[in-house]
Amino acid sequence: MTKTSGDTTTGASDAKSGREIAGVPIRVIGIGILVVLAVWFLLANLDSVKIQFWIFSVTAPLWIVLLGTLIVGGIFGYAFKGRRVNRRR
Repeated sequence: MTKTSGDTTTGASDAKSGREIAGVPIRVIGIGILVVLAVWFLLANLDSVKIQFWIFSVTAPLWIVLLGTLIVGGIFGYAFKGRRVNRRR
């Protein structure tokens, strides 16, 4: 972190944008809000569901299915984030 003349601190990730709320980067606040909403959604869906695949079916709590989907989506998002093309040019 570096101090600037305006008596504010900027981290390496916020050097480009400089957007913070109470010293916390907006990106961190957004991720925190998404995590809270995801946990709330998982806890609201505790019923068991039957999942049918092509050959077999499984009965599992819905929150486990949703958590698995969230994790797989996160893995795919992380794996393919470098493949985006910057279209602002």
